[in-house]
Amino acid sequence: MSTTATFPAPSAPVTLPDPNTPRKPLTKGDLTAERPTWCPGCGDFTVLALYLKLLEKRQLPQESFCSISGIGCSSRFPYFVQAYGAHFIHGRSLPFASGISLSRPDLHVFVFGGDGDLLSIGGNHFTHTSRKNIKITCVIMDNCVYGLTKKQTSPTSPIGFKSKTDVTGSIDQPINPVKQAIAAGATYVARASSTNPNHLLQLLEGAVDHDGFSVIECLSECVAFYPGAFDAANPRKGGAFNLIPADHDVANEVAAYKLADAAFPGYFGLFYQSKRPTKNRLEAELNQRSQEKFQGLKDWQILKKSFEKMQ
Repeated sequence: MSTTATFPAPSAPVTLPDPNTPRKPLTKGDLTAERPTWCPGCGDFTVLALYLKLLEKRQLPQESFCSISGIGCSSRFPYFVQAYGAHFIHGRSLPFASGISLSRPDLHVFVFGGDGDLLSIGGNHFTHTSRKNIKITCVIMDNCVYGLTKKQTSPTSPIGFKSKTDVTGSIDQPINPVKQAIAAGATYVARASSTNPNHLLQLLEGAVDHDGFSVIECLSECVAFYPGAFDAANPRKGGAFNLIPADHDVANEVAAYKLADAAFPGYFGLFYQSKRPTKNRLEAELNQRSQEKFQGLKDWQILKKSFEKMQ
């Protein structure tokens, strides 16, 4: 009995699309992945819808951007976008995104997270990403409560807020995300609300166009565990949506900081913007200078030269 090995026929070679061929315009349907699992009425739905609208409006190819998040309700974001992304570990979305931005400067890198993920366990990373001015668009979906774990006090919960961790009411001073971003060195700092979508979309477009670390704090109501938290900023509920004065100089850091200190509901719009060099550019220049020193040398010669400098 003879045995004859059979092998599958070779597959056809992969044909890559011609980059010069016009691409089919992206639609919201092309960019939508899983159905969002947020509670009905959550403000995060608005942020997701506007993000998809931004991508469709700008016609960013799906291989040209990525969506990164940490842990929390808002951090489910990448699952709902049909493109590259990562649902990373709690509080570590920004260092992960920083690595992507620095190694792939051609990409648009977006980070979405809540007030707990970005300002509590991830607060240190938020500070250092701001001071390094890495090219990332960061959206803080702030609901002033830990919603995923069913109502605990968060870094932005107001004094007196009663939760499972503060049954008699919070006594800790809440973080002001805009003030912190400005003080830490972010170069595009804005504030929006999920109840005013047109305004939020304008700020998102400005953040995408900005060359540096862009931060947008977006008030995003948790209807399950902190309903009515932002009624004071919603005209439809008797509140006031106060836009930043038209004569405000966004390049004036001190003026921006003072505006950010206004009592709740405060102001909405672009507080601060500057053209400080990004870490992306500075690191690329450093790499270029380092490579020029070893121009024309072979690998072993570079290694030898490096060891000689260490002696």
